[in-house]
Amino acid sequence: MPAEPSPRAGQPPRGAPEQSPEQTPDGTVARAIEVRRSARRRRTVSAYREGDRTVILIPARMSEAEERRWVTVMLDKLAAQENKRVPGDAELTARAERLSAQYFDGRARPASVRWVTNQNTRWGSCTPAEGSIRLSHRLKGMPEYVIDYVLCHELAHLLVPGHGPDFWRLLESYPRTERARGYLEGVVAAARLPQVPGARGE
Repeated sequence: MPAEPSPRAGQPPRGAPEQSPEQTPDGTVARAIEVRRSARRRRTVSAYREGDRTVILIPARMSEAEERRWVTVMLDKLAAQENKRVPGDAELTARAERLSAQYFDGRARPASVRWVTNQNTRWGSCTPAEGSIRLSHRLKGMPEYVIDYVLCHELAHLLVPGHGPDFWRLLESYPRTERARGYLEGVVAAARLPQVPGARGE
């Protein structure tokens, strides 16, 4: 096992709480973020609000790259928990139509979009011949941009089957693709849920 890197000049030693400002979507500072490392914590990550700051608890051995990823995941998770309004099927359909118009020039035309509870191995699916899109109920409560990513993923499948280069070029029109995939990968790692839809190489 490689030795942990030495703390950089001006930074607190590993294990000491780290603080940075949390930003709102418009870029304004909302509250401070404090990352607390614990030698007793092995795998789990948790977060909670404490006054005007957000506290995120992580294992002491976690790398800086993992820490950055988990901070993003946990901030999004807290935001989702604080805004639990879940769109119904009709709103999902209207939302998919707006996304199609915005990112696919309106060419992807779903006939129906609905939540389902029988998808435990994927986040979404579609039947191009019917124009139907189904989203896993596990997405409920996740950030809107994550739901929009899965909708865009399935809308792209109405136009391009499979996960070839043409499909990924089409999906790249949605600007938050990589962030949404990172969020879902974090959820998968944390809870061993279904794989991120259409991972490259499938």
